[in-house]
Amino acid sequence: MARGSRRVAIVGGLRTPFAKANTVFNELTALELGRIVVQELVQRYELDGERVDELVFGTVIPSLVASSIAREVVLLSGLPRKVQAHTVVRACATSIQAAVSGAQSIAAGHADVVIAGGTESMSDPPIFTSRPLAHALVEASKAKTLPQKLKPFQRLGGKDLLPVPPAIAEYTTGLSMGDSAEKMAKENGITRGEQDALSLASHHNAARAWKSGLFKEEVMSVPVGPRYKVTATIDNLVREDTSLDALARLKPAFDRKYGTVTAGNASPLTDGAAAIILMSEERAKALGYEILGFLKSFAFAATDPADQLLQGPAYAAPIALDRAGMKLKDIELIDMHEAFAAQVASNIQAFESKAFNQKLGRKEALGEVDRSILNVNGGSISLGHPFAATGARLIHQSLRELKRRGKATSLITVCAQGGQGAAVVLEREE
Repeated sequence: MARGSRRVAIVGGLRTPFAKANTVFNELTALELGRIVVQELVQRYELDGERVDELVFGTVIPSLVASSIAREVVLLSGLPRKVQAHTVVRACATSIQAAVSGAQSIAAGHADVVIAGGTESMSDPPIFTSRPLAHALVEASKAKTLPQKLKPFQRLGGKDLLPVPPAIAEYTTGLSMGDSAEKMAKENGITRGEQDALSLASHHNAARAWKSGLFKEEVMSVPVGPRYKVTATIDNLVREDTSLDALARLKPAFDRKYGTVTAGNASPLTDGAAAIILMSEERAKALGYEILGFLKSFAFAATDPADQLLQGPAYAAPIALDRAGMKLKDIELIDMHEAFAAQVASNIQAFESKAFNQKLGRKEALGEVDRSILNVNGGSISLGHPFAATGARLIHQSLRELKRRGKATSLITVCAQGGQGAAVVLEREE
């Protein structure tokens, strides 16, 4: 954070299990998932709701019935109604933005306690009508008689009645995330073998973390309404038994003839929510909370989405490290969002490339990435990727692992829609 500002501490965090879309959380909305995680977070950390100054929350796939999702989370989670809230959206970096927005309020002295996070339900996507049908519905709603109500619909053609699903392609390029990952793999020489190896490591690391009980303090159990016959307790996407042979047998998902990006080396559509508690250092100590770590610096950056759409982390990380007064070699743990293995490999390649960093006006490469400290407890490929929740998951997961290892610094990176990237440097003190 800015020099002279108050230090921002992270004192806790929690997430729901992350579930493959249309499975265990199929009947829950993003709002319900957000409410569930915030309610449990406040109870688990015995946080007096009267002390919460602000809640910053986001969702990427918009809700048609709860557009101000942050405020609705406040109202439904049992927090005092006086807690002000605002909703943020920065694609896959949404809860990084939520954390940063909360941290800025604290650093400026405008708040002492902030809850930040995000929630996503890919099982409950909004379905839109065509514009002609929307206009007809509005016109019919204003009519008084049945013939008048029916008249607007007589102008419609058959195609006007078809539902319009959310766009999966970049508006400016027409390419999906998967298409862009495929493009990056080809242009950067990222092989299928390297992608599958990264995916395998993600699954095995996540399986080991679950088996060892490392997520006990990070993941809550969710009795799934409305019938409450099932309780979600673990991420249901982790594949402990996968192998390179099994991954190699999967067919390309985007470029079906020459491609290397598959369902096995890409993050799946996922439901889930995550949140963290931010406090000023002074308030955290006064309330007797253990400080998991501090948000030392952050950066957002962007590049041309028609070039390397998912290369944003390679632009943001150098800025965050400079702001922290650190080098990549000083970082003891790296948690990089795994949208696609090709994207992870491409960003690592950019970190280590002198030529790439010279394009940024830097004399040398950012540095070599030690794979032994990369996504050590799994990443989005194995754990899942509820768009708006991943950033909060990364922050809390990284801080918990720093504590277990007795280490002090970690770097988090996230790529996001539109060629954007986010990076956060976290610092822990004994």
